[in-house]
Amino acid sequence: MFGAAAAGVAAALLFGIQPAPAQAGGIDPDTWVYGPRNDDTTGGLIWNPAKRQMNKGKDVIGPVVSTSDLATMNETYCSQASQKDADYTWTEMQHSGIDWGDAWRMWAYGSSDKCAGRKAVPGARVAYTDEREIQHALDGGAMVLVVPTVDTVEEAKEVVQWTYFPPMGRRSQGGSQTATVLAPWLPAGVSYRQTFNNNIVLIVMIETIEGVKNAAKIAQVPGIHAVYAASGDIGNFSGYIEGDKQYERLISHIGKVTLAAGKRLCGPISWRTRPGFTCFLK
Repeated sequence: MFGAAAAGVAAALLFGIQPAPAQAGGIDPDTWVYGPRNDDTTGGLIWNPAKRQMNKGKDVIGPVVSTSDLATMNETYCSQASQKDADYTWTEMQHSGIDWGDAWRMWAYGSSDKCAGRKAVPGARVAYTDEREIQHALDGGAMVLVVPTVDTVEEAKEVVQWTYFPPMGRRSQGGSQTATVLAPWLPAGVSYRQTFNNNIVLIVMIETIEGVKNAAKIAQVPGIHAVYAASGDIGNFSGYIEGDKQYERLISHIGKVTLAAGKRLCGPISWRTRPGFTCFLK
């Protein structure tokens, strides 16, 4: 004969009732108390120059790096990173022939003695919301991450998850070149892992009508520091050009909700005179 417990399970299965899952030794990620291993012991040190500028309320500028010339790409990167007003580099991984091997080599060159005039910390626009894309950018040394075509609050939250180390996110810790690439900025004895979450700059791009519709909720997602109003693709997706009433309506809405959320508003350098814009692609 069945015991009472077995009989209960059999009855539950007979009537299509799923038995409650057994607790895995009382372990629950929602209530887990994290240990002190990765606590920031610096008291919140900001060593990322782009993040420092943003925290001071100053403009930040990212010169674009978009080249497929293997013979000169290191020197091209160094030249862009050495511009006197450069805070970060916008390494173009969405609309260029650069692959991740190229990007990692350029960033390593830019941090070497061969590029002594470099000012900008490495940054990248990845191709899309994806753990692999974001992991490649961050493990290569990027400290400004730009994610295009973010349409929903769910996607914005996913971006945050793949960007940040636990407990804020789900970024995996593995092999990287961060120690070498970030040596010009990361003070000796300061842990990259412990201070990364406080130093990364995360920018999401609003480019579609759906993205504009959800812009307010996207901008409010914790961990996002800035929203880029995509000057080109707003036109591409809306069917209007800069200056048209409908185009300007979309840009205005992005700006309004971004600033209301307390986040920085980004755009092309040509928009530097537009009210509210303090973060630029050059």
